Amino acid sequence: MTEVYISIGSNLDREYSVRAAVAELKRLGAEFRLSQIFEAEPVGFDGPSFLNCVAAFKTKLSPDALQAQLKTLERKYGRLPDAPKNQSRTLDLDLLLYGDLIRTDTPVLPRDDIYKFAFVLQPLMELCPEQVIPGDGRTVAEIWREFDHPQVLRPVVIKF
Repeated sequence: MTEVYISIGSNLDREYSVRAAVAELKRLGAEFRLSQIFEAEPVGFDGPSFLNCVAAFKTKLSPDALQAQLKTLERKYGRLPDAPKNQSRTLDLDLLLYGDLIRTDTPVLPRDDIYKFAFVLQPLMELCPEQVIPGDGRTVAEIWREFDHPQVLRPVVIKF
């Protein structure tokens, strides 16, 4: 089994969507862990605040099969298949890391959101600070220390 990290985001029907995503992702593998959940303003557009977190688990699914499952779940919970980026959404699930795999085709791994967004990097930092990012050589903690894109993240408690 391969350890994977998935970012979860929602700014429409947020609590329901995050709870649903967590329940669905738990079915895709074993040893499920979830970061703290944060509220954050959208990046790149105006809209309601997001709830964001990162899930980690071990899975037997291939990267392609896992990516297909994530897209199926997004559609199941109301995201249109051809929905453009930078708009409000019920559910956004992105494969961040798949073991030590490096890929340049879809899904691109590791996902570059790790380097761009505090709402991805801070929860990842909680779950795996010593994880070395494949192809980079730095740990999540090292990337976090060098990260200079300020974004206010407010911890939120959701009961599961």
